[in-house]
Amino acid sequence: MTAHNTRITDRVELLRCDNPGPMTLEGTNTYLLREPGSAEVLVVDPGPLDPADPEHLAHLDRVRARAEADGGRVAAIWLTHHHLDHAGAAERLAHLTGAPVRGAGRGTAFMDGESVRFGDLEVVVHLAPGHTADSVLVRVPVETLLLSGDTLLGRGTTVIMWPDGDLGAYLATLAAIAADIDAGRVTRIAPGHGAMIEDPAVFVAGVHQHRLDRLDQVRTAVGQGADGVRAVVRAVYGDQGPKLAAACARIVQAQFAHLGLDPETD
Repeated sequence: MTAHNTRITDRVELLRCDNPGPMTLEGTNTYLLREPGSAEVLVVDPGPLDPADPEHLAHLDRVRARAEADGGRVAAIWLTHHHLDHAGAAERLAHLTGAPVRGAGRGTAFMDGESVRFGDLEVVVHLAPGHTADSVLVRVPVETLLLSGDTLLGRGTTVIMWPDGDLGAYLATLAAIAADIDAGRVTRIAPGHGAMIEDPAVFVAGVHQHRLDRLDQVRTAVGQGADGVRAVVRAVYGDQGPKLAAACARIVQAQFAHLGLDPETD
């Protein structure tokens, strides 16, 4: 796979890191937000940074070069959550550009519904716990576009990272996104991994139903004698490789906690 950049709108550009995998899909999506004619650029999720990985370093170079093209400057670096595939490069980019970092425990904490302007571009932050406790969404009202981080992926469903993540909170976050879609505030979703979500109402409804179906499958597995997290993972998700099995275990632990079962049972 070759890393690439895609202009989503006149104000939003996607740069994808070449770090594909079962948890990152085609790679981590970094977004650059900039009002045409303005120098101020907001970087959302600068991506991973393992100094031993040349692609990580190349991605950071591309992000900085695109942000500084045509007299631009990085005005701020925002993080949708703390996972290193999104936030790893934040401090390095801040050092290189002098831009402040916010989100995932850095800088001033976001407030739900907070509106910030970069030049003439308004950007709104929504707290979105579920995937992680510190997850946020970034909405661009003029574009009716929502940057979802890992709350929604371009395909499939995200991991509820128990105990940091919480399934009840995630379902509430999905309901809030659905309300913004119904109100016309969101017509497209730019995810943290994968392709653009062009029919968000159908997509979010599908994700919500999938979560409810999985809860029913967990109830059934437990009722049929599956004893503990690992047994339910096998019954509901089948045989998986070690990395995916560990992710499935996190999800099942979140489902257990939501259902009032002991998430520590093995």
